[in-house]
Amino acid sequence: MNIAIDGPAGAGKSTIAKLVADKKGFIYVDTGAMYRSIALYIIEKNINSDDEVDIKNACDNIDIKIKHEDGVQHIYLNDRDVSTDIRKEEVGNMASKAATKKVVRDKLLNLQRDIAASNDVIMDGRDIGTFVLPDAELKIYLTASVMTRAQRRYDQLAEKGESPDMDKIAEDIEKRDYQDMHRDIAPLKQADDAVLLDTSDMTIEEVISKISDLIDNVK
Repeated sequence: MNIAIDGPAGAGKSTIAKLVADKKGFIYVDTGAMYRSIALYIIEKNINSDDEVDIKNACDNIDIKIKHEDGVQHIYLNDRDVSTDIRKEEVGNMASKAATKKVVRDKLLNLQRDIAASNDVIMDGRDIGTFVLPDAELKIYLTASVMTRAQRRYDQLAEKGESPDMDKIAEDIEKRDYQDMHRDIAPLKQADDAVLLDTSDMTIEEVISKISDLIDNVK
């Protein structure tokens, strides 16, 4: 069984998908981590993200693997565990930009579909229900207001001892929303048959319960 969860940056897709997967016994596939891995490579190698040839060459030299170790998903970039490094803000912004490149999407598409073909998965991203897994048994579009998403991100950074700028976070979220929704290839949008779930006024527990019920109704 395949479950697709799409939605904008900061909507809590990864957190929710992980928790629901654990509860229901599914494999969680974080496609955003895959894009972030490519973005990290681009940043570390000082590659021009606007040069199609450079991006193509970069993709040819990238090997990405997802491994589940002690129940936790780890992502490896050329045999290096980058699970922590890819969570930096600059990597997320570059990932949104890299995702507009067809060569990058082609690099990851087959890997994502192969995992889904042989496992019960919950896969989250921007275009899972519309493009990657169009035949998924359940599709969810998870969203929240810009300010709600900005506040959540602010709290995450503050808990790490950082001094985040709320206005800058909200600005970055709006910029990423626009970029994701207006890219030429597989733009972010709600699939026609997806369930819209606005979590602005919901707790994590309420969201998990709602999605779990949706899964049970499909089964």
